Amino acid sequence: MTSPGIDSVLAQMHSLAGEAAGGDKRVDLAVGGGFADALRDSLERISQLQNLSGDMSRAFQSGEPGVALHDVMIAGQKASIAFEMGVQVRNRLVTAYKDIMNMQV
Repeated sequence: MTSPGIDSVLAQMHSLAGEAAGGDKRVDLAVGGGFADALRDSLERISQLQNLSGDMSRAFQSGEPGVALHDVMIAGQKASIAFEMGVQVRNRLVTAYKDIMNMQV
């Protein structure tokens, strides 16, 4: 599972490795998308998973045909794991921000 941001970073790393090995080509440091776009996409994906889980749960509770309990539970676990990952990323970002702010110049 790769995203366009990861692909562009990998391409940049390959070009830097080629330059370090003696290549003549110039490196374009402008990374398409950037961290903010990757973060926004991740948050949107977490939101989609939570909405899907809620919709499936409501559909199962109302007795709609074709909605199995195991599908509802799997969707709930996917949403829960995605949310926990988002919380951990946020915690790491806050810690990194505090570390940078505490650095002496």
